[in-house]
Amino acid sequence: MGAARELHRSVGTNVSERILLLEDDRELGRQIADHLRKAGFEVDWWTEGRPIAPDEAARYSLLVLDLMLPGTYGLDVLKALRGEPGENSDLPVLVLSARNDTSDKVRALKLGADDYMTKPFWPEELVERVRARLRRPTMQRRDGGISVGALHLDPGARAATLAGAPVELTPVEFELLAALARRPGEAVSRQWLVEHVLSPERDGTERTLDVHVSRLRKKLGRDGLIETVWGIGYRLNPGAAA
Repeated sequence: MGAARELHRSVGTNVSERILLLEDDRELGRQIADHLRKAGFEVDWWTEGRPIAPDEAARYSLLVLDLMLPGTYGLDVLKALRGEPGENSDLPVLVLSARNDTSDKVRALKLGADDYMTKPFWPEELVERVRARLRRPTMQRRDGGISVGALHLDPGARAATLAGAPVELTPVEFELLAALARRPGEAVSRQWLVEHVLSPERDGTERTLDVHVSRLRKKLGRDGLIETVWGIGYRLNPGAAA
């Protein structure tokens, strides 16, 4: 195989999820893959960036993405991934980067990343963030449908429609909207949303929440649907969902 298609596969015991790792640093990539394998995941590791085809994305539960990749830059990989409809656009993405500027993190989140970790990091924290990200869809599938006016959410399929039209959301965006839709008309505190939707992100959590809300509002395309409650947090306005 060419370098961009190079594949390193590690299979651990009790494998329940399959993770795609894009990391060009071979020593760090081996460490990450080894820690994830020991935690019970199957890991496919690419050492160069390239677009991820829809049928490839459908094989994975999560993408761990470095930004400074040879070949296709990490943010371009993310942009292409989120630009595809269907299951491909729903693949959760955890960004790993040595770039710790707030602007880099905000840009990645705006493009559709679900989490962002800066290097260096503790491998144990990475494993826990991966586990937390993968637990959320399982918990959501236990719930019934949620309807607020013309807005309908199907937690089992993680699908959202507004006035009958589908709204393509990332997993974090869906979870955020569902958290607000379960309490229509009520102010939900920023602290609660950070702890229950964005956790275990640690640095810049309130700014991260603002980015997700801004992106969610843009996708919904309906003014006043998600309101800012100054000094508290956000609420879903049932009147705007009619």
